[in-house]
Amino acid sequence: MGEAFACIQEGTAPQELDKAFVKFGWPVGGASLVDEVGIDVAYKVTKYFLEVFGDRISAGDPRVIEELVENGCLGKKSGKGIYLYDKRQKGGTRQLNPTAEKILNRYRTPGQVAPSIEDVQWRTYMRSVNEAALCLQEEIIANPVDGNIGMIFGIGHCPQRGGPFQFLDTYGAQNFVDKMRQYEEDIGFRFEPAQIVMDYANSGKKFMKS
Repeated sequence: MGEAFACIQEGTAPQELDKAFVKFGWPVGGASLVDEVGIDVAYKVTKYFLEVFGDRISAGDPRVIEELVENGCLGKKSGKGIYLYDKRQKGGTRQLNPTAEKILNRYRTPGQVAPSIEDVQWRTYMRSVNEAALCLQEEIIANPVDGNIGMIFGIGHCPQRGGPFQFLDTYGAQNFVDKMRQYEEDIGFRFEPAQIVMDYANSGKKFMKS
């Protein structure tokens, strides 16, 4: 979710972020997801990850989430998060929470041109794939199959793409490395590709056994 918040801070409207996510294959948009999970939960997880992984997990300004929590914007459970929630409303377009909008605008990167929808889609997706590859590299998961199953059933990781490791094989490890390197050059070190993906790109190996 960190990269999603970074895109918002760069000027992507939460509604546009959600549309981009769903169009790419996620079952729910990034802003809606954090409201469903709970912004307070997202804050605690983000804080813990920053303590454990440091800059590797960073994206955007974490004070955004902290300030949302301080202002009672906890998500759907509190009736307001990124969006406003009314139990009487059934479906339709959610209204953006004015309090959240003010906070998001306050942390918007000055002079930043909002990323294209395509870049929003690829940046958020590719960082999640790279993190899955790092989990395999660090033996947090035993094998690529476990990674695919965990990501799809755990967070709804674009099921039609088969999971992160199936995607790497289909898209091509070298293509992934090249795209990550381009983002790394344009945006920063958080897009450094995992060593294991670079190794597979150099060797031509596949993650999934046929």
